[in-house]
Amino acid sequence: MKTIAVIQHVEAEYLGFLEDHLEARNIRFRYFRPFTAGGTLPAGPDNNPDEFDGLIVLGQGPLGIVSGPLVPSLAPELRLIRSFLDHDLPVVGIGLGAIMLAVAAGGGAEEAPLRIETGQATRQRADALGGAMPESFPYASYLRDRAVLPKDAEVLAHNGAGEAVVFRCGDNAIGFIAHPGIKSAMVEDIVMEFEESPDDVADKLEQLRAIQPGIAGALTSIMVGLVAETGWMALEG
Repeated sequence: MKTIAVIQHVEAEYLGFLEDHLEARNIRFRYFRPFTAGGTLPAGPDNNPDEFDGLIVLGQGPLGIVSGPLVPSLAPELRLIRSFLDHDLPVVGIGLGAIMLAVAAGGGAEEAPLRIETGQATRQRADALGGAMPESFPYASYLRDRAVLPKDAEVLAHNGAGEAVVFRCGDNAIGFIAHPGIKSAMVEDIVMEFEESPDDVADKLEQLRAIQPGIAGALTSIMVGLVAETGWMALEG
């Protein structure tokens, strides 16, 4: 049975719909909350190479890595991501976690305002995620800052503006700029957790609620490809 380390950055964020898909495949996950009193990060493959079979780094909300309130554990997290990459262990970055993956993989980040984004993503190539990624699917995210992808990164899906929504670094590191398992209640709780929020938050939350069933539906196919790309499970069906 595979075990995945999952890093949270705020109280209300979590894997969302991904939890059910991982549990259905008997893939265990353990949350780490370095922002809490006594909270820690996983030891990582440099110190304990057999503890985890992969890393998921979350990141919904107002924290940034080049602007706004910065992630307090940013430096050790970037080292941890780099350690997983160096040991050829899968890394999945979600939201700000995807931006951190881009930085750790040799890219960068640039300032962008705190925003809730919703839209339609388009698959860049037919074999994205082993052919399991839908040709088009709705997406939503709540984050600040923007990824500057490494030169060798591959965009798997983009939005109407041509910006990456899903990208891959190497063989088994995947960045989801938009949370593929997002729930509107999660975003609502994060909004209430912090004083800062976008001016159009009510309208964007309404849009998120409207597309949430489509996001959940697309995740069924996306997860088939994701667990295969990461080696957490063989390609299904």
